[in-house]
Amino acid sequence: MVTKTEEQPVVSLSAGQRMTILKALGDPRRMEIVERLSSCEGCFACSDMRECLPISAATLSHHLKELETAGLIQIEREGKFARLTLRRDVWQAFLADLQRL
Repeated sequence: MVTKTEEQPVVSLSAGQRMTILKALGDPRRMEIVERLSSCEGCFACSDMRECLPISAATLSHHLKELETAGLIQIEREGKFARLTLRRDVWQAFLADLQRL
C-alpha cells in the first residue's frame, strides 16, 4: 500500500509483500540486477542490462518480472524498448521493516 503525503510518498509493506521481496532477492542474479540498478541515478535501458549479464533475453525477462512483481523495480515500456528503475521508496520501506525486527 502506498500512502502519499505532499512531501514524499510513504510506503508500507504487508508481511506478504516482505516475503515476496525476500524471495525475489534470494536469487543471486536478481540481487545483481538490483545492485546494478542501485548504482545509477535514473533509469537503465533493458538492453544495457542484457549486455551486462551473461544470460538469455528470456531469462532476464523472467528475473525482471519477479523483481517487478515484488515491487522492487518499475519497468517503463516504449514499443519494443524498456527502461528499468529501482523503486527506492519500496527498497527503503523494506529496509525499515527489516530494522524493526
